[in-house]
Amino acid sequence: MIFHTVTSGETLTSIANRYGVPVRNLAADNGVAAPEKLPVGMTLIVAVPTATHTVTAGETLYGIASRYGLTVRTLWRNNVFLNGGSEIFPGDVLYLGTENERIGAYMVGGYVYPFVDLTLYRQTLPLLSGIMPFTYGFRPDGTLIPLDDGELLNEAFPYSVSPVMHLSTLTDDGNFSSELASVLLRDETAQQTLIGELLATLRRKGYYGLDVDFEFLGAENAPLYAAFLTRVRETLNPAGYPVLAALAPKTRDDQPGTLYEGHDYAAIGQAVNCVLLMTYEWGYTYGPPMAVSPIRPVRSVIEYALTRIPAEKIFLGVSNYGYDFTLPFVQGLSMARSLSVAEAFLLAGDVGAEIQYDETVQAPFFRYTSDGVEHVVWFEDARSLDARLRLLPEYGLRGALYWNFMRPNPQNLVLLNNLLYPRVLNLF
Repeated sequence: MIFHTVTSGETLTSIANRYGVPVRNLAADNGVAAPEKLPVGMTLIVAVPTATHTVTAGETLYGIASRYGLTVRTLWRNNVFLNGGSEIFPGDVLYLGTENERIGAYMVGGYVYPFVDLTLYRQTLPLLSGIMPFTYGFRPDGTLIPLDDGELLNEAFPYSVSPVMHLSTLTDDGNFSSELASVLLRDETAQQTLIGELLATLRRKGYYGLDVDFEFLGAENAPLYAAFLTRVRETLNPAGYPVLAALAPKTRDDQPGTLYEGHDYAAIGQAVNCVLLMTYEWGYTYGPPMAVSPIRPVRSVIEYALTRIPAEKIFLGVSNYGYDFTLPFVQGLSMARSLSVAEAFLLAGDVGAEIQYDETVQAPFFRYTSDGVEHVVWFEDARSLDARLRLLPEYGLRGALYWNFMRPNPQNLVLLNNLLYPRVLNLF
């Protein structure tokens, strides 16, 4: 696995020839939609094959896997252009193995909405341990608001990916409701109703476990929330279902703000089987231009969490997107546009921007002007994601969960395949 930074005058073909890899594979691994507009400064991830097979007429993916003593999932992981499917054509070059630098075996998962593009979803699944369809809700009386998750579950099971049920206080307007949480957390009857319906849904739909995400609770709800999570775990664990809870990115116990005050790290860490540190959104839609997940704040959250929760219970949150900010930033008026990693690369090529890499925050960015308005784009690439995934062994964490897998970033899939050994989901 090599990170190559594009310089002026280089083409996808010249880079592929330099490393002895097929142009098509290099383009697919990096989501290059317009090779003629390869932006200077773009980080390409180059998966170097240890062995290849060129498809001939009449061959099948399953037959090729059997011939070399491999699993089909291994071929999917090594060749993202297959999109998790079986369709191959004469002339396709399949990587049977790659030169890698694996740092350990970790569980990897992430979030998708029911309307995810299924081709993208199938491409992603072979790299995952678990998947979280987003999101189930509930009413004030504790009755569950269903999610149209049938297709997501049916697609996940054949890839041996464990689906985890996601429960949140998100309402139809796209905001987390502190009022709804407050009502539930003060009504034991409603809690019993909700927990009963959660258990029934887990059983009926074949979910592996439960992921709980209540945000903007405020300090007054902190002990009630931890007590609720304890009740959930005490009911679900004996039935075989683990419980995970998402945590706001705190760096101290008394951190002010409704987002932080409702999450008591020590109490929640004791209440559930595992936690997710939501270590992203420093750069966000309504905030000033900056990296989504600057490495130093991410480290600070991890280091605080380790003083309250055992490392083996902690999943690191990983951002999988970027923002296009306008300048100058005006509080209350400016609104950044979110974009995928692939869109960021394409935009840089279209506007002729040079991508730079900030070593301090460990993230790429570029600037451009459109219709007289200045922009700066911060996003993730293979290099920045590599820096975050390497925090797993450094701090002894359990794994990584991505927000989210709704938009293409094949670089990330290649990185996961070459950096981490796959591991079956186990939240207990």
